[in-house]
Amino acid sequence: MIGNATFRHHNTALLAVTSVEAPVVVSSSDFDERLAPSLKRLRLSKRLLERVAGVKERRWWAPGTAFDDAAIEAGAKALAEAGIEAGQIGLLINTSVTRRNLEPSVAVKIHNGLGLPSSAMNFDLANACLGFVNGMTLAANMIDSGQIKYALIVAGEDAQATQETTFRRLNAETSTREDYLREFATLTLGSGAAAAVIGPASDHPGAHRILGGVSRAGTSHHELCVGGPDGMFTDTKGLLDNGLELVTNAWDEAHTDGWDWRKMDRYVTHQVSNSYTNAIIKAVDLVRSKVPVTFPKWGNVGPASLPMTLAQEAQTLSAGDRVLCMGVGSGLNTTMMEIAW
Repeated sequence: MIGNATFRHHNTALLAVTSVEAPVVVSSSDFDERLAPSLKRLRLSKRLLERVAGVKERRWWAPGTAFDDAAIEAGAKALAEAGIEAGQIGLLINTSVTRRNLEPSVAVKIHNGLGLPSSAMNFDLANACLGFVNGMTLAANMIDSGQIKYALIVAGEDAQATQETTFRRLNAETSTREDYLREFATLTLGSGAAAAVIGPASDHPGAHRILGGVSRAGTSHHELCVGGPDGMFTDTKGLLDNGLELVTNAWDEAHTDGWDWRKMDRYVTHQVSNSYTNAIIKAVDLVRSKVPVTFPKWGNVGPASLPMTLAQEAQTLSAGDRVLCMGVGSGLNTTMMEIAW
């Protein structure tokens, strides 16, 4: 065994998972129009976003709505759905990539906005698109240990400012085809928010058991996707090839350690693009009909994309269904987590 070990949770359940859609729909055709001067100059065809990535549209927040306000809204929805009072929360983890300042944490505004008690620990956990699943794992460990009883994990993302900066840079007379391809992933991003409440399974026998999973790191590839306020710069092929190797290794390690994920009822993956989804399905031989896709309408909503997809799928899942959450984050890191619905 090389890499990170598998892990198991003994008394943790998912009580609720909710999402908030940003209301302003922005199509890939709209993006093509914004980039028309550079696409013409660089002799690049329109509809690459839709044809290659499969992203037909994404969403932006309405003017005056901040990403952390949306995270507060998602958190309030999750608490209401779970039937848990704000005063019962012992831990808040914000997993957003988006942030407006280095300090204080994004979590403090969300903690205050939700009226959580002074006794509730709160902090940011940043690990690119894998952050939300990491947050669930950390909170589950703390619940299993008895340190806390209930945890709230949130993520709110806002892609607009970064994409506006990317438009300006790519429309400059000095931009090249290589620049466009290197920043192509930035144009697939979207805005949205998600939240989950988890607590002790022993107190909620009808809730969805978080059983555990596997985690693996491939940090020698930490320069393949680097994002910041000015944009996201990606070696797309390198990211896909090495990400697939990491996923396959994690999958094999988990099965060596007693997990069996070959016949799940649903595989909820991090949402990126057509090529990413197709490659994951092929690499570990998943049943395509059991892999929902939301990136055509939401784009890649960073760490919020997986829980937003899970919240959508929750409407059609039945008691006893087996769900595998599968995430990969730039860095590279991957985690898979099984939930018994």
